[in-house]
Amino acid sequence: MALVAVGQICSTSSMEHNLKQCQFVIRKAVEKGAKVVFFPEASDYIGSSPDESKKLCQSTEQSLFMQGLQSEAKKCNLCISVGVHEPSDDPHSKRIKNTLLYIDANGLITQRYQKVHLFDMEIEGGPAMKESNLIEPGNEMLKPFDTPAGKLGSCICFDLRFPEIALHAKRLGAEVILYPSAFTPKTGQAHWMALLRARAIECTAYVIAAAQVGAHSEKRSSYGHSVIIDPWGEVVAELGGEKKDEPEVLFAELDLEKVRKLRREMPLMRRTDVYPEI
Repeated sequence: MALVAVGQICSTSSMEHNLKQCQFVIRKAVEKGAKVVFFPEASDYIGSSPDESKKLCQSTEQSLFMQGLQSEAKKCNLCISVGVHEPSDDPHSKRIKNTLLYIDANGLITQRYQKVHLFDMEIEGGPAMKESNLIEPGNEMLKPFDTPAGKLGSCICFDLRFPEIALHAKRLGAEVILYPSAFTPKTGQAHWMALLRARAIECTAYVIAAAQVGAHSEKRSSYGHSVIIDPWGEVVAELGGEKKDEPEVLFAELDLEKVRKLRREMPLMRRTDVYPEI
């Protein structure tokens, strides 16, 4: 059994403020004895405009936010999964990366996944959001990797609507699928829990979804409802959708034997003679 912590925060354009929120979560995680803490997408900042977001973006080597988290990981002997922004590898690019980083207990960044699917939405007579105007999409899936919480498969937010990455991670042995997110309230109310439970069930894996919550600025809010779901699709623990005075922390023990037992008893053999393997 592995005890994990999930931090639900409300990032703003102040990285100093956002780091303090994460440090609060880390203190709570250490007090409970968690071995890994999971933070949402864009934990370093959420800007009020694309221009501000581009201006705030820093490399991990320059980011005081990342330096702070790496220091906490080493000091507390704690592993941290966190969503951040990073500059494009192309110095002439007008876009930046949306990435999920894994910091080990030595404070080292050992894994990096760049968001593949981008949230482009334009509803007639309603809201419009074009993540692809700011974010550069990734072009590869990250192989699942071993952690104190089990073998992790990495996805980010809008990836949730596409089961292929999760199924591929499951085929490679992932026991836990991550969906750090900043879902909009409208799409969250309609689809958040349904999609997360579906991914857990079809992959017979734990799903951990650390979520942003509340108003980041006058223009943007997030749905919240951070959740941990077991491989049978049952909700193990869940937070609400209202921003609190302090960040909230969700705890759960992951029973990896439950994953293995379910996969033995209901192996979900894919008919790759009929359709291609993912």
